[in-house]
Amino acid sequence: MRETSITRNTTETQITLRLELDGSGKGQIGTGCGFLDHMLTLFTRHGRFDMILSATGDRQVDDHHLTEDVGIVLGQAFRKALGDKKGITRYGDITLPMDEALILAAVDISGRGGYYGVLPIPTQKVGTFDTELCEEFFVAFAREAGLTLHLQKLAGNNSHHIIEGAFKALGRALAKAVEIDPKLGGEIPSTKGVLA
Repeated sequence: MRETSITRNTTETQITLRLELDGSGKGQIGTGCGFLDHMLTLFTRHGRFDMILSATGDRQVDDHHLTEDVGIVLGQAFRKALGDKKGITRYGDITLPMDEALILAAVDISGRGGYYGVLPIPTQKVGTFDTELCEEFFVAFAREAGLTLHLQKLAGNNSHHIIEGAFKALGRALAKAVEIDPKLGGEIPSTKGVLA
């Protein structure tokens, strides 16, 4: 079983996370930020990951530290659960429709973290959530997970739909990338012999 637990305690946030890559899409998500909880639940369900996440933070300031630190911890959990990455498919992509929104997601579990997004969101907020925090989450997640992440909005004008499409697409693309490919026979999918 590819699973791990991570705890992160700072003066700004307190986070515990348990992740199982080979799950069934079950999530118990509690951050105190309803919109973030909704997005992470969608990510978990569409990626078929099992995740238990409990997070608190200095939300009296705003949701910035909480959102970024959840991205950090989730990325660390993916990196740890993947171990040496032997036999993984490595790449995953999808073009995902969410009503009028159309989102492309592509990932490479390269060991080199980077987020390359073209994901303009038309409004500054969805409910009380600052939409600019989506980029903070994706940057932190990709860096800590050690994966290359591309997200592009191909169409869409509803901020909720665009963000929801991005989280669903990320989950689905990652699900493909972390799959064990039996044709690889346990090899690391790189001519270098290492994904780092």
